Amino acid sequence: MRQLKVQELLGDEASDLQLRQMVAGDQTRTITSHRIQKPGLALTGYTDFVQKGRVQILGSTELTYLERLTEEARLASCSTFCRCDVPVIVCTKGMHLPDALLTAATQAAMPVFSTPQSTDVLIARVESWLEDRLAPQTTMHGVLLDVYGVGVLLLGKSGIGKSELALDLVQRGHRLVADDMVTIRRRGAESLLGAGTALTKHNLEVRGLGILNISDLFGVSAVRDRKRIELVAEMVDWREDEEYDRLGLDDRAFTILDVDVPLITVPVRAGRNMGVILEVAARNQLLKSRGRSSAQELHERLQRELARGRARSHDVE
Repeated sequence: MRQLKVQELLGDEASDLQLRQMVAGDQTRTITSHRIQKPGLALTGYTDFVQKGRVQILGSTELTYLERLTEEARLASCSTFCRCDVPVIVCTKGMHLPDALLTAATQAAMPVFSTPQSTDVLIARVESWLEDRLAPQTTMHGVLLDVYGVGVLLLGKSGIGKSELALDLVQRGHRLVADDMVTIRRRGAESLLGAGTALTKHNLEVRGLGILNISDLFGVSAVRDRKRIELVAEMVDWREDEEYDRLGLDDRAFTILDVDVPLITVPVRAGRNMGVILEVAARNQLLKSRGRSSAQELHERLQRELARGRARSHDVE
């Protein structure tokens, strides 16, 4: 199970959440779920269903309830809640926080953050942010491109020409997502999102030229930060004794994080226009995603012609 430390909520990557620290507490506490929780009855002392590992959100309803309690009851409520095994409390709408909450949180080393955002907006943003970062992930050596809107992951041994092919496709108007190291996260049951690392973002290594910043050379329209992976193209050396798929009837898959992605094998040899081949592969994948398969349609036409031929032969006999 992946997990995050509370301190990451205050990092640059979470700046959209607009969180401000009110009580530092123990920020090494871990968040293990992308779902948040509004404590509700927990503030009355009934804490049985407070979920461990979830961010706790206090909105206007909860804070108004605390303000209406007597000072003694308010401190007791906050103390009980802050002793729950949860990672962090976030208060919304920039509302004034009761001294009892700040005192109880300090005593329990419970981090407390505040945000000017409304409760519904914050919940949507926090859950989306956490879902992305708590998702299963892996890193692969390859190149990820957006070709006609299709996320194509190029795989192959070092030096086979992945980066050169990527440069050719960028010149043709397609977009680079990541070169060399591709970080892949699974979103939901069947979706894979690929992105580059923060260190090498938008850079492409081409032997003989070195490191190229694609954004600087071709403009921001030539790059994107992330893309769903919809096709894996494995580049291999051409071998005369190897049989390659010539019809396209065999649907193969490449498994990443338990998700099957359509796979094609592209033999590489001098004289082959790899850029055009990858463009056509992306267009063909678009057709397949809409229920059209050129190879399957041709196969069915051939089968119908053969059936008619057999019928005519039977009639003659």
